[in-house]
Amino acid sequence: MRRIAQAPNLAIATLWVHALREGGVDASVQREYLGAAMGQLPPDQCLPEVWIEDDGQFDLAERLLDELRNRPQRRWQCQCGELVEGGFEQCWRCGAMMPPHRAST
Repeated sequence: MRRIAQAPNLAIATLWVHALREGGVDASVQREYLGAAMGQLPPDQCLPEVWIEDDGQFDLAERLLDELRNRPQRRWQCQCGELVEGGFEQCWRCGAMMPPHRAST
């Protein structure tokens, strides 16, 4: 086993593990319950970590995680006039879905 990353919180760590698994990398979250010890232990020792099972997949795991962390952000103009930025596929103002041809990076 080998540590690939330390996540800022359990939700992000879980998201990363699922993405790695979808990419064919056997990964798991470690230290998932140490957040309760924060204050008793140094904060950086309480953050969840993402570990991979096979060291031979380290390069693939690094690439997949880098792609996940650096996804291009979309920007589109909704029919109601609202400018929607980020990874949102639905307008926060009116609830309309993003038209496929209007997405840009």
